[in-house]
Amino acid sequence: VQLQASGGGLVQAGGSLRLSCAASGRTVSSYAMGWSRQAPGKEREFVARISSSGVDSYYTDSVRGRFTISRDNAKNTVYLQMNSLKPEDTAVYYCAAVLMRSWSKPDYWGQGTQVTVSA
Repeated sequence: VQLQASGGGLVQAGGSLRLSCAASGRTVSSYAMGWSRQAPGKEREFVARISSSGVDSYYTDSVRGRFTISRDNAKNTVYLQMNSLKPEDTAVYYCAAVLMRSWSKPDYWGQGTQVTVSA
C-alpha cells in the first residue's frame, strides 16, 4: 500500500486547509486511518484517526472542534479538514493506515505534507 498525502500549504491564522491521503496498491477499506504531525524539534504526535467504517473518530485535545477527519472508501481516500488554524498547527502532516499493528507503528505511513500557519 502506498499512501500519498496532499493539500498542505501556507495559510494565515484562522484559515482552513483540507488534506487528502490517497491510497493505492490495495483497498484500505478494512484499515483504520489516521493523521499524525511532526513540528520542527518535536516528536510526532497523533492528530486524528477514524475507524474502517467511518463511524468512529478520535482527536487529540488540541484540535478537537477545529479538525474533522473523514474517509471515502469508494475513493480509497481519507481527509482532514482543518479549520481555525493556529501557528502551533504548523508541522509536517502524515497519514497512516492500521490493520494488524498499532498507531505507534502503523502498517503504512504516507510521505507527509507540509502545513505552515502564519500569525
